[in-house]
Amino acid sequence: MILDRTIEPAIHDAVTFDYKLPAIEKQDLDNGVPVYWLNAGVQDVLQIDWIFKAGLWQEQKASVAQATAGLLKNGTLTYAAEQINASLEFYGAQLKVSAGNDFTTVTLYSLTKHLPALLPIVREVLLEATFPEHELQIYKQNSVQRLLINLRQCEFVANQRIDALLFGESHPYGRFSKKENIEALHREDLIAFHKTNYNLADARIFMAGQVGDKEVKCLNEFFGNIVSEKAVANTSIYQLPTITQRVHNIANDANGVQGAIRIGRSFPNRHHPDYSPFVVLNTLFGGYFGSRLMSNIREDKGYTYGIYSSLSPELNGGSFIIHTETGRDVVEKAIKEIYHEMDLLCNEAATEDELLLVKNYLLGGLLGDLDGPFSILQRWRTLILNGFTEDYFNNNIRIYKSVTPSDLQALAQKYFNPKEYYEVVVI
Repeated sequence: MILDRTIEPAIHDAVTFDYKLPAIEKQDLDNGVPVYWLNAGVQDVLQIDWIFKAGLWQEQKASVAQATAGLLKNGTLTYAAEQINASLEFYGAQLKVSAGNDFTTVTLYSLTKHLPALLPIVREVLLEATFPEHELQIYKQNSVQRLLINLRQCEFVANQRIDALLFGESHPYGRFSKKENIEALHREDLIAFHKTNYNLADARIFMAGQVGDKEVKCLNEFFGNIVSEKAVANTSIYQLPTITQRVHNIANDANGVQGAIRIGRSFPNRHHPDYSPFVVLNTLFGGYFGSRLMSNIREDKGYTYGIYSSLSPELNGGSFIIHTETGRDVVEKAIKEIYHEMDLLCNEAATEDELLLVKNYLLGGLLGDLDGPFSILQRWRTLILNGFTEDYFNNNIRIYKSVTPSDLQALAQKYFNPKEYYEVVVI
C-alpha cells in the first residue's frame, strides 16, 4: 500500500496510549547475587550495572565514598591504571563508576561479543582495587583544585547550602565536600570503605541489550563463585532540622552580577502516596519548558534564561527545590514571582487544557524512555532498588492519566506553604 502524503495523519494524545513496561528476567548467580536482565535492542551492545550499597549514606568519614568510586579503577593487584584503561580501550568498552547518596554504580558499556574478555578486568577492578598512594595524592590535589574553582560559582554554593539546610550538614544527604575533608583522606580509609561496602552479598546486577542466557552464564562464571558476607546496615536516625532562619543571603562575589536562587523543602520519597501526583504538579509548576515558572519569570518578565523545579527522591527521604539564576538587580522580584505562582496554584485550579498539555508531556517522555533497552533498564532499576514491582509503574500511569485540576490544587495547598521553605540566595 502506497502512503498518501496529501492526507494529514491523525494526531493522538499521549494519554490515549497504553503503556506496558517490557518484562525483565531475574536469575541468581551460584552465590545468590541477583541478576536482572533484559534482552532488547537489535545492536550487538550491552550495558551492565553493578549496584553496591556504597553511597554517602554508608560512609563513616566525609568524602570517602566519592574518593573510593573515583579511584576504583586506578590500580589493582595485577594492573596499573594505565593498563586497565588500555584494555578497555582495546575492546572499545567504557567502565564508569558513580557514587550517589544511597548507592555506587559501576557500569560497563561494551559490544556483547567482548563480554568474556572484559569481565575478568571488571572483576579485578571491583574486588582487588588497591588505591595506590600516588593516585590518591593526585586525586586529592585535583579534587581540592576543582572544589576551589567551583566555590567561586554562585550556583554551586547555592546547591550546597540548600541541601545542608534541608537535611542538616551531618545528614548524608546534606553533607557537602570541604577542602579539609578531602585533604584528611588516607589510603586506609578507602581500603576499609571498599572492603565493607563493595560487597557482592549486598549487590545487585542489571544487564540489558543484546543479551540472554549465554551472557548470564558468563556473569556467573566470573562473579558466581565469590563468597562474601552482608555488611552491617547504617541504621542511624537523622533528625531533619526545623526551620529557624528561613532566608539565607550569601555574599560569594563582591563583583558578581548574577544571583543563584534556591527555594526548597523536604519532600516524601516515592513510597508516599503524594509523590506520584506531585510529579504532575511539579511538571505544571516548574518541571518543563512550558511550566508556570518558565512562562512567567522567563517569557513574561525576562528575569532569567531558565527556571525549573525538581523532585529528588532518595531511599531515606527527598526534597523539592526551585532553582534559577537571575541578574542580581532582579533577585527579589524573581523570588516574589515564584511565591506568586505557588499562591495561584493554591487558589485557582488549573484548566483542563493546561493539565492535558502537562499529561501529554509527561507520558510522551515516558514513551521515549520505553524505546530503548538501556532506558527500559533504568526504569526497572529504579523500581527494584526502591522495592517496587511493575504494579508501581502501572499505578503511576493511572495517576498521570486520571489526576484532576482539583487534585493538584489540594496538593498545592498542602505543600506550597512559603513558611515551610528554605530560601538561599548567593551573589
